[in-house]
Amino acid sequence: MWLAYAAAAAVCFGFRGILYQWTSRKPLDRNLMLFGVYLFGTIVALTTTLVTGQRWTDGTLIGLVMGLFSYGSNASMYKGFAVGKASLVAIFTALPPVVVIAGAYVLWHETLNFGQIIAFVVILTGILMIRYSNELSLSNLNGVQWAIFAMLGFAITDLASKQSTLWNAATFPTLTLMYGTGTLLFMGTWLRSLSKSSSAASRSDAKSGEQPDLSPSPTVAGSAAGEPASAAPEAAVSAWNETASTGGRDETDETEKAEINISALKQWSFRKTVLWGMFVGITNISGMMLLMPAFKHGITGLVSAIGAMSVVLILLYARLILRESFSRMEAAGAALAVVGVLVLRLLG
Repeated sequence: MWLAYAAAAAVCFGFRGILYQWTSRKPLDRNLMLFGVYLFGTIVALTTTLVTGQRWTDGTLIGLVMGLFSYGSNASMYKGFAVGKASLVAIFTALPPVVVIAGAYVLWHETLNFGQIIAFVVILTGILMIRYSNELSLSNLNGVQWAIFAMLGFAITDLASKQSTLWNAATFPTLTLMYGTGTLLFMGTWLRSLSKSSSAASRSDAKSGEQPDLSPSPTVAGSAAGEPASAAPEAAVSAWNETASTGGRDETDETEKAEINISALKQWSFRKTVLWGMFVGITNISGMMLLMPAFKHGITGLVSAIGAMSVVLILLYARLILRESFSRMEAAGAALAVVGVLVLRLLG
């Protein structure tokens, strides 16, 4: 049964990645949008807790850890995309299941049988083939430290999810703390970036009072004040790279696309951005609600690997809806990932 839960969670996260892909081309603030995603999760989890009467215990406090590392891994991933090669970051953020396997063995002496090992290797190989890019080069490791932080953050989130089930922590109180923590952190990040943007605008206005401003208009690559794109209004943030099973991971990145003039696009309002984030949050909280019982009854590393298969759904969306062509590597990787699940069903 845990396999069905994990697969359903992967589908939810796949749809979330599709929505992120669509959203990435809209002029909105990413942190504010993710605030809406986590806010909706908080509302749903808290309401369900009150309706069902689930108990708050010491074990539910691990939701704070889940929220902290979910936020931190996303922040590290986006930083990696900003300063390094997207292909390098994508590979590392496909590797959390490996860390989860090792962590589960160290923490709980959890091992895989022969069939499960085969399935895990096949699934992970398929995911890495999808993520692989011909641009990947060991000669350019810019951003690798952020990619490693993201990989570890996603893995720790998965391990914390498993630990919550071992402590018999109620699902919805735990998710309430997870999403509540993420909500506060993303709101704080948005306020901080807003403050920086305001300060930069003030300095720019003061400078323009002294001499004509001949600098080019700000683009998504950065602001006129020298801030990164995330500090300026985001007209076309990179397609987001959804890599694994936990809340907030994203699917495809196009950081090296041509710059788009922000001034030509109308920035989404606070209300519109938050409401859209809450709509996307439906897929996010649904995925986590399915993932928790999968971790409770399943093998930790395998659940993590199956959750990472959400990238296959994104690939199908790109092919069928966006009419993007598959490379042979991507097609083979998607096929391998599906075969891995079938192997797990038959041998695991």
